[in-house]
Amino acid sequence: MSHFPVLVLPGYANSGPLHWQSRWERADARFSRVAMPDWEHAFRNGWCLALDRAVEAAPGPVLIAAHSLGTLTAAWWATRYARPAALAKVRGALLVALPDPAGPAFPDDAHGFGPVPHERLPFPTAVVASRDDPYGSPAFARACSNAWGSAFHDIGPRGHINADSGLGDWPAARGWLDALARA
Repeated sequence: MSHFPVLVLPGYANSGPLHWQSRWERADARFSRVAMPDWEHAFRNGWCLALDRAVEAAPGPVLIAAHSLGTLTAAWWATRYARPAALAKVRGALLVALPDPAGPAFPDDAHGFGPVPHERLPFPTAVVASRDDPYGSPAFARACSNAWGSAFHDIGPRGHINADSGLGDWPAARGWLDALARA
């Protein structure tokens, strides 16, 4: 198990108490949620600046565990917002259930997240996708993974990889996060 603090980056509308991110926070004090300015009205600048403040405030290296819109926030932050000193703190990011900003289910109240950056991310990453995610297709997730230089994990038909997916504490993803810390 990695000893690095983990910044939890939920998606649009936040993660409820049964979501794997919330379960990880309750089970391990190293996990802390990044507070967004508004969970229901997501603007890229505000979300990226919130992540930037959280990374800057960390006393040392961190990992990121992102879900849904949090994954796009991490990609935008890493490619357009972060200063080199902040980027150097990030040991890796687990990017779960990427939503497609051009897709029909993308939230109307999420602004500025598309088109998604398509350059290599400056730290180790792993993209996790479901075959039946209503917010982003496996092809979209794989294209982002390829562009970002990420490892790719297809976990089969698990919806939006949230509390409804029946993953519980999701130990496999904890293992992928720990592997990023060792990369």
